[in-house]
Amino acid sequence: MSMQKKKYNILTIGDSMITMNPQENGPLRNVKFFERNVGGAELNFAIGCTRLGLQTKFISRVGKDDFGRVIYNYLRGEGIDTSEVKFVEGHPTSLNFKEIKQNGEGVTYYYRANAPISTLEVSAIKESFLEGIDIVHLTGVFLSLHRNNIKVVKRIIQLAKQKGIIISFDPNIRLKLWSKEKARETFVQILPDVDILLAGSEEAEEMFGSSTEEVLVEVAKKYKISFLVIKDGENGSKMYRDKQWFYEDAYEVEAIDTVGAGDGFNSGFIYAYLHNFESNKLLSFANCVGAMVTTVVGDNEGLPYLDEALTKFNNEKIVSR
Repeated sequence: MSMQKKKYNILTIGDSMITMNPQENGPLRNVKFFERNVGGAELNFAIGCTRLGLQTKFISRVGKDDFGRVIYNYLRGEGIDTSEVKFVEGHPTSLNFKEIKQNGEGVTYYYRANAPISTLEVSAIKESFLEGIDIVHLTGVFLSLHRNNIKVVKRIIQLAKQKGIIISFDPNIRLKLWSKEKARETFVQILPDVDILLAGSEEAEEMFGSSTEEVLVEVAKKYKISFLVIKDGENGSKMYRDKQWFYEDAYEVEAIDTVGAGDGFNSGFIYAYLHNFESNKLLSFANCVGAMVTTVVGDNEGLPYLDEALTKFNNEKIVSR
């Protein structure tokens, strides 16, 4: 009898939003028409993982309103485990409006005061959520939204560590949501338990005061981070593991919307990590998935399915330095 193929399981937690995408580029004040989509950093990551064939559970809260139903149904349609996506009375579903500049870069305006996710209590986190989980992925966005969320995250980490589950963390700093100082103060409480750190180059600067390789090596040693990864957009990515640096160039694509690229990179990295890709291919596959996201307008619409990602990964040439 053949052994059953391993199904990798991911758990993530975060806010779910309706994203209003502009139908033309330029200043928001000049845009008259928007397309309603679904977004949120952790939600994007969950979709990215699921499309790559990983089984993903998402803990979230949405308003008991039509926008909340849109999000819930969208997640179910993607095949995500929505058993812990709950509807909340009296807390309207979070919104954001996106402004896309002529070069494809985006600026996001949030409307998430009194967000449904703020009602999530530590007591809601059960040990059973972690059954069969291989990786817990956390981000700084969730931590920034409510002062109670640090306690929720610490509870998840505590339960995960008891089961020997890997912790992945993207600082995902949103200075519109909290200050650099508050972010640093919070991250210091999380980093000692982080196995995989997935940070943007600017975020590394904001977190540690410097993004030089010397400083990052000291950070990896101090917090015993096994994989310290720096995402740098069109400049590619690099990773410090096993006392050495690895570098990979970006994929050459026609970027039209860069929002969600980092979430795509994260899902690609986690897939490659779980499937034991060697270091350079690990980075390259993550770069590939992140690049593919930028070729489609929307936060998660461009996240590829596994066959699409592998086709590009195996056949496309990479930008040379």
